[in-house]
Amino acid sequence: MARSAVDQAVRAAVLDWSREMPRTTSLWRDAWRRLLKNRLALAGGLVIVLLCLTAILAEVVAPYPYTKANFAHAYEFPSRQFPLGTDQLGRDVLSRMIYGARISMLVGLGAQVIVVAIGVPIGALSGYLGGRVDLFLTRFVDVMYAFPRLLFVILVMSMLGAGLTNIFIALGLTGWVGIARQTRAQVLALKEKEFVEGARALGAGWLRLVSRHLLPNALTPIIVAVTFGIPEAIFTEAALSFIGVGINPPTPSWGQMVGENQQYLRSYWHLSIFPSIAIAMTMLSFTFFGDGVRDALDPKLRGKA
Repeated sequence: MARSAVDQAVRAAVLDWSREMPRTTSLWRDAWRRLLKNRLALAGGLVIVLLCLTAILAEVVAPYPYTKANFAHAYEFPSRQFPLGTDQLGRDVLSRMIYGARISMLVGLGAQVIVVAIGVPIGALSGYLGGRVDLFLTRFVDVMYAFPRLLFVILVMSMLGAGLTNIFIALGLTGWVGIARQTRAQVLALKEKEFVEGARALGAGWLRLVSRHLLPNALTPIIVAVTFGIPEAIFTEAALSFIGVGINPPTPSWGQMVGENQQYLRSYWHLSIFPSIAIAMTMLSFTFFGDGVRDALDPKLRGKA
């Protein structure tokens, strides 16, 4: 009788979980509909798509190679031949900004891949295993969280040297803390749910429980964190390139272009103003899109749109 009661309870839990799956799918569709109704989020997403296409098709879109110098046209203001002017070597500013978009998108997306690869497993293990493992990982996360991130990134870059690969490493080593804490909180809230207990009773190991049952249901805060983490990584790269420890010349970066030409702001304003506008527009677009994603995935707003 006891064995039969346990089996019935397990089957009931699994059945309830299977009934929730279509409902979960409908919630994602509902979130997508709410996102499409957010005009600011759509505008931000459109700008992001255009930036990604520009980065991918830089060789096709750019009117000149970004390293092509023409000293006869040095320090030219915007004109028909050079829509955004030229720099001190006669290089086309528009072409360099187009290739700079590639660096920004690579840094923003690549850094978040590393952040998710480090932070999500640590947060999931900490939340699921608990006990001494959770205590150790939580204390380690708290220590990492205590460091000012930008200063920590500058310290890592000063040790590793400038370069795109080193920027990935520096941002990845310092940016995973927040997403690890969010993942841990979600796993702690989900691991005692009925569908997890049912899967555990059916013999699922901890790795399967975490990867197949807990993490898929904890995606909402992870997606939101990644959406806001991309512009933060882009801004950090721009700050590093501004102070000279980011991208190595002659590879163009928006922050590098602003830093190199800030002293010419009064005489040749176009050299630093246009890259600054590009950074601001990118940050604003990701902020609008991130706000829209957060609102669309907010469970409190379900059914109101």
